[in-house]
Amino acid sequence: MRAVGFDVIGGPEVLRPVELPVPVPGPGQVLIRVAYAGVGYGEAQHRLGDFGAPAGIEVPGMEASGEVAGLGPGVTGLAVGEPVAAFLPDGGGYAEYALAAAEFAFPLDGISLRDGGGAALALPTAYGVLAGAARLAAGDTVLIHAGAGGVGSAAAQIARALGAAAVYGTVGTPEKAEYAKRFGYDGVFLRDGFAEQAPEVDVVLDSVGGATRSSSLGVLAPFGRLAVYGETAREADPELPVRELWLHNRSVTGYNALDLVRRAPAVLRSHALSALSLLASGAIRVDVTAELPLSGAREAHETMAAGRGRGKILLRVAE
Repeated sequence: MRAVGFDVIGGPEVLRPVELPVPVPGPGQVLIRVAYAGVGYGEAQHRLGDFGAPAGIEVPGMEASGEVAGLGPGVTGLAVGEPVAAFLPDGGGYAEYALAAAEFAFPLDGISLRDGGGAALALPTAYGVLAGAARLAAGDTVLIHAGAGGVGSAAAQIARALGAAAVYGTVGTPEKAEYAKRFGYDGVFLRDGFAEQAPEVDVVLDSVGGATRSSSLGVLAPFGRLAVYGETAREADPELPVRELWLHNRSVTGYNALDLVRRAPAVLRSHALSALSLLASGAIRVDVTAELPLSGAREAHETMAAGRGRGKILLRVAE
């Protein structure tokens, strides 16, 4: 089968076309004929070695959509030919066929394969960081860093659907600020200097880290929550001023899908199904801004690395 993989860590240039055998589903696994693969920061982390050095050819791709092509022993509730979106914690989506744990293969009831291709990780993360980590309540106000990205743009919509009273975003460039307006933010600020412009909020979602994370504490209202779910800035992790948290009634929480895979897979599945239900109902949407062929994986990663990513980038795998 056709795939894109890498065998050394590095920049986008390490990604290359490869030919690999079609995998065989084992117990509890589903074989998916991939239609679309989502491109996100998780694949950049994989390529950069954050998950360890590659052992031979490794195929990135943590979310994909397609049709079930085979079922491993013990799998129930899914049928060959059924359209699904799949979260792939170990990667594998940048290929014609991918293996997924059955519990992370979600039926696409009323959702297109194209939308599903960018939904299986981005949407559960957005839903989980809001409803799970941040404990968002109706009437809360929210500030979302990287508000023009795949998770950020989904989180803005999900926050509204969960009853947020106001939703603000930060972005890295004026062009992204203009783009982000389509998601109904009450205000969009450039990330540099946002703390002097943004109002106090009940929840801040931070996938950036570094100086942005430190500055975010200052915009939290009493009993406000800073919910961390990434560190795309790749800066040193700031030291948390615990005494200051106490003195100003603030708290810090986190969301990590890979930890849930290990310790609470049912929670991750519930976040995914809740988010996909909102997508199916039309309450939220996946904004696909680029659709490239599988051979365009390197180009997609170059776009992310240059900070030009907006919305969701997809790789079209099926011919």
